[in-house]
Amino acid sequence: MPMYDYQCASCDHHMEVLQKISAAPLTDCPACQKPELKKLISAPGFRLGGTGWYETDFKTGAKKNLAGGDKAD
Repeated sequence: MPMYDYQCASCDHHMEVLQKISAAPLTDCPACQKPELKKLISAPGFRLGGTGWYETDFKTGAKKNLAGGDKAD
């Protein structure tokens, strides 16, 4: 689920909320109880989970170990 930033237009209360994409935006401020809460536009945040998806799924041959660099003896 994505995180959304909200700010109250009345009291400037700021909060982050974990919400489903399909959920309706929040409107009531938990600090002042007024229906002045607005969803902010912010940089998306996400985390790619799992092990090795980048190294093994999108690179082939000698390019698989580019992130580790060349090991010189």
